Amino acid sequence: MEVAVLDINGKETGRKVTLSDSVFATDPNNHALYLDVKQYLANQRQGTHKSKERAEVAGSTRKIKKQKGTGTARAGSAKNPLFKGGGTVFGPRPRSYTFKLNKNLKKLARKSALSLKAKENAIFVLENIQFETPKTKNFISVLKALGIENKKSLFVLGDLNNNVYLSSRNLGRTKVVTNSELNTYSILNANSLVLFEGSLEGIESNLS
Repeated sequence: MEVAVLDINGKETGRKVTLSDSVFATDPNNHALYLDVKQYLANQRQGTHKSKERAEVAGSTRKIKKQKGTGTARAGSAKNPLFKGGGTVFGPRPRSYTFKLNKNLKKLARKSALSLKAKENAIFVLENIQFETPKTKNFISVLKALGIENKKSLFVLGDLNNNVYLSSRNLGRTKVVTNSELNTYSILNANSLVLFEGSLEGIESNLS
């Protein structure tokens, strides 16, 4: 598929680029998308949750009442999980939520996400831009020129560009990544996908 290359003012430059059908026009695999997004979100979890169990609660281990003759259930310790202040039964313990996916499945998921965005006509190709200094105002003017200032957007750079990245950092709805950092969740989470012209070769070589 062919897409017009836009300039910093959102106008067509007169040039067009051809997006590879093997990356941007595949049949989306919903299960691959699900697994890749699930892995991404699982990797964001710290897994540091912890509650004290019976052996870890501070308190006396003295038997709190005699075994028989009280008319109530026997009790051996104030740390009993049935008592207020006692330990937690089967409480959460620190753990890792990460799990493994093979590379081909992750590639398939990213191709599927890019293909979905292409079907929605939500992909823009922007010529490579340079900011002399990091300024949020400059980045906002680009968003307005593309008509996406009120939408969640993902910008994909060919190589790291600190001035462009720093200019976008204060914008909550905008994220800037390089083509090597592109992931399925970020693609699906964005309403608009803006690919810098220099990122296309890297994206297609990474996913081919």
